[in-house]
Amino acid sequence: MAKKIVKKAKLQFAAGQAKPGPALAGVGINMPEFTKAFNDKTRERGSEPVPVLITVYEDKSFDFKLFTSPTAYKLIEAAKVKKGSGKPNKEKVGSITIEQLKEIAEYKMPDLNATKLESAMKQIAGTAKNMGITVEGYEEWLKGGAN
Repeated sequence: MAKKIVKKAKLQFAAGQAKPGPALAGVGINMPEFTKAFNDKTRERGSEPVPVLITVYEDKSFDFKLFTSPTAYKLIEAAKVKKGSGKPNKEKVGSITIEQLKEIAEYKMPDLNATKLESAMKQIAGTAKNMGITVEGYEEWLKGGAN
């Protein structure tokens, strides 16, 4: 028989650096046990932010699922900027290449609502546009047959 789920919590920690604290206190799990497991599974991801979905069961046991780093983080990293633009339609803060866009889309595919790489690339390009980051060669790529 399946265990009864009592809570689900979506949190985000730096890879390999989760610590017991207020964010975890409200989840109702064994914090040291979670932080050790999370840190062990994410240590190789550097210091990037890692979203995690924690499922808590009635018997206080838990499971967790790791997700890819946020798209905005990957775009900022690729464009080598500090943050996105406050006025993305007027002020551009940086740019990435179509190859970088493809790399980010391939990385994000498991967590995106897309079945084709081209669709994932369009989603990532939309996020980039909303952040004031231009994608060099994107218009040509669209005209060249991206569906």
